[in-house]
Amino acid sequence: MTHALSMKRLLILTLGAALAGGACGTTASDATDTSLPSERSASASTTQRAPGYRETTIPTGTTLSLALTSSVASDTSAVEDSVTAELTNAITIDGRDVLPAGTRLAGVVTAVDDSNRVKGRAMIAFRFTSLRTGDARYDLEAAPLSRLAPATKSEDATKIAVGAGAGAVIGGLLGGGDGAAKGAAIGGGAGTGVVLATKGREVRLGPGADVTTRLTAPLTVRVGRG
Repeated sequence: MTHALSMKRLLILTLGAALAGGACGTTASDATDTSLPSERSASASTTQRAPGYRETTIPTGTTLSLALTSSVASDTSAVEDSVTAELTNAITIDGRDVLPAGTRLAGVVTAVDDSNRVKGRAMIAFRFTSLRTGDARYDLEAAPLSRLAPATKSEDATKIAVGAGAGAVIGGLLGGGDGAAKGAAIGGGAGTGVVLATKGREVRLGPGADVTTRLTAPLTVRVGRG
């Protein structure tokens, strides 16, 4: 009888220990499961704190003040050569800088004509087609820019007059009045020859040259919310 009671108590203790162990395992598992929503909450909070962006449209007609960062010249550039520049003044919309000073622009030479004999006026034209700010690049539509060399007519007239005057002096010394008239004609012809043989001025713009263009279509860019 005593032995039977001892066995029964042993079984009860063993069963109690097993039940206690199962209860502890369930509690640990539950504790692990309940931590997941907290982790998801922390992840969502981090996402909400990440910086956001909004799109801002710069309207047609906005002036872009630029400084060239490359060179263009009527006697060395060719059509499709690249041209680069950067903004010298920030573009501001509603009190916020949407394009900061230093924003880089790129474009191409669209036309070029070096100075020709007789014609004597050089020309170069170029257009900006894209810009880069931060890590983003945007295509843009902007008015073309052109530069025309100054006319040299006054200089040409001076050269011709000097030639005629020198011819008159020489002709007068050699043949009196008639000689002076003939000398003037010869001298004038010589002066004209100098003009025909001399090329006019070229157009050359180097890094730092100030140029201004304007948008011919709206430009939408992404701006940080700050």
